[in-house]
Amino acid sequence: MFLRLAEQHRQFVQDLVMNLQALATVLEQRGYLASCYTCGGQMNSASFMVSLAENHLIRFLVSDYGITWTEMRDDRELMKLEGAEAISQLQELGNLVKFRVQPSECRPVVTAKPSINVSSTEELVG
Repeated sequence: MFLRLAEQHRQFVQDLVMNLQALATVLEQRGYLASCYTCGGQMNSASFMVSLAENHLIRFLVSDYGITWTEMRDDRELMKLEGAEAISQLQELGNLVKFRVQPSECRPVVTAKPSINVSSTEELVG
């Protein structure tokens, strides 16, 4: 049973890597700075990156050890997701392709609520 699950996981990672490569190619064709690098010919890991706007970067890493999505703006990490949540965020990037959004029209992908600093809020109100 565990050998079967291990093989299914390897196939899943390979499928994900192939989809990331295709997504990077299409995003590049649409004017985004995008890349997808793999190690070796087995396609068991990849590093995918896309620049959505100036200083707004998405990094997606996949390997046998895990899957992570990191969104950064101005070299600061805005959001980091792992596993299924990270994969779900790829749909947002897919929508850029599907709805033919140009880089200049792109909005941040961040879905998490921003944190509010109470002291700065009091300064605004007071």
